[in-house]
Amino acid sequence: MHAVVKPAAAAAAITVSIDSTFIRSCEEGERHLEVRVGNVETAGGSRQVFGAVAKACTDITALIRRTLQAVGQTDATELTAFTDGCPGLRSVLVDAGVTKPPILDWFHIAMRLQHATQAASGLSTDGPGRVQAKTVIVEEIERLRWRIWNGKAKNARRSIDRIGKVIRVFKGERGHRTTGVPSRKLWRALHEVDGYLSSQSSWLVNYAKRYGAGLRVGTSVTEGTANFLVNRRMNKSQQMRWSRRGADLLLQVRCAVYNGTLGSGFGHLFEPTSNLDLRLPKAA
Repeated sequence: MHAVVKPAAAAAAITVSIDSTFIRSCEEGERHLEVRVGNVETAGGSRQVFGAVAKACTDITALIRRTLQAVGQTDATELTAFTDGCPGLRSVLVDAGVTKPPILDWFHIAMRLQHATQAASGLSTDGPGRVQAKTVIVEEIERLRWRIWNGKAKNARRSIDRIGKVIRVFKGERGHRTTGVPSRKLWRALHEVDGYLSSQSSWLVNYAKRYGAGLRVGTSVTEGTANFLVNRRMNKSQQMRWSRRGADLLLQVRCAVYNGTLGSGFGHLFEPTSNLDLRLPKAA
């Protein structure tokens, strides 16, 4: 028996977000399998998830097209897409008919900035010069965040250069055995931010303006999707290994359960009951 899915009303605006995660593989010659997951959301709050293991039997582009249709896409629908900047994911979107350039999501930018902030917080303050330098560095990292958030990423290099001038005072700084030298960690984090922004400059936007207008600025929702669809159930155990086909088929079932399209009795989120004999965990 199959659930009857009613056609969705036409959606004026749809947001598509896609990301990738990895699970351990039992396939010969492979340590990990790439899993691509995402969300399709309407302005009215309707949401569907999708996912597929790369190079498996499921066509991810066809899956995205069907998901867009399920939430009411028409020729007049405005599509906005988000990715982490991976060229492969951008190609998937184009092949699925999402031709408008995707926006680089704020979540991945913020994570890289957070690494720099954490490294700066560990800088030594064992002298007036280092205290002053640390203050300058912390302020410049916050200024760097502000510039990117407000669509001024072209000026981001100014903050990195200013940090480069004062970070020399930490030469010879000792680090903890478990964490390494903070100034080196900071410089690596800043180089990562610089390289990431330089390679993704075409997909940056004014995030503050979008946020002020009540529009989405990132794919943190997709990160959550990857967590509950894949990581919690398929990647949590260190000993768990998957075949490409087996992982892909299970992922299709989990997406169908969440979307309410698996079948009668399965297409909703179950709430646990007080009866021990009838207790059901949440399905998704």
